[in-house]
Amino acid sequence: MNTRELISQIDRDRVEAAIHDAELKTSGEICVVVHDQAAPDALAVAQAEFIRLGMEKTRQRNAVLIFVAPLSQTFAVVGDEAVHRKCGEAFWRELAEVMTGHFKHGRFTAGLVHGIDHAGRLLAREFPRQPDDTNELPDGVVYRPPVI
Repeated sequence: MNTRELISQIDRDRVEAAIHDAELKTSGEICVVVHDQAAPDALAVAQAEFIRLGMEKTRQRNAVLIFVAPLSQTFAVVGDEAVHRKCGEAFWRELAEVMTGHFKHGRFTAGLVHGIDHAGRLLAREFPRQPDDTNELPDGVVYRPPVI
């Protein structure tokens, strides 16, 4: 299966709904980037995407990026400094393990939705939604390069 076919298996509406629902409970921000190129060092590419999207500019430094590169079968989850400080290493390992299980079985949408839900629960606990909260980043799935 080629990358375009893998990407087409992702139910964009379901992923974007999961982002929206998660963000209703938190001041945190969640973004998903799907790359159509191989990314052997997914963490490095995810960190670059984090900056490219301006995710380090959120008011509370509480953004989370889920990055997926189906061609190389790699992914990474990156949290801004406040998220990393509050959640600890165990959270990231647990999230990666569960997402990996879904991805290995070709359940890309389920893996992303589970990751978003899990990150959203952490963000809601540590960064509850405030009355003056605004959506600082778009909730859509970002494709690199864009899929037409």
